Amino acid sequence: MASRFTKRITALPEHIDVLGHVNNAVWVQWMEQVAVEHWMHDADPAHVDAYIWVVTRHEIDYRGNVKAGETVTARTWIPEGPRGARFDRHMEFTGEDGKVKVAAKSTWAIIDKASGRILRVPAEVAANFVDG
Repeated sequence: MASRFTKRITALPEHIDVLGHVNNAVWVQWMEQVAVEHWMHDADPAHVDAYIWVVTRHEIDYRGNVKAGETVTARTWIPEGPRGARFDRHMEFTGEDGKVKVAAKSTWAIIDKASGRILRVPAEVAANFVDG
């Protein structure tokens, strides 16, 4: 069964840049954090033990600012099946005002932990995540 994952994140003072809002690098860290938590939450424990994911590409649209103390809701989903070893994960961070502050698409590749090699995403791994 396909899954979506949601997490609330509050911007701390150390997340803020010289312009007074969340730094672009922090958004990338949050994207990774949410993706990993989704994997840990919905993956079969045997898959967590056997595989690891790495990012091969990020596309990020910055649409608004978030200041210290403000909270965003991160939502992630995988809209379609894998392409070989890779799949695209979508993510949106919505502010308390209901507006999307950041929208992103990241491409992730799966690696077999034992061999350290990239492999095709096994169907049983994708089944818990693909939304299409």
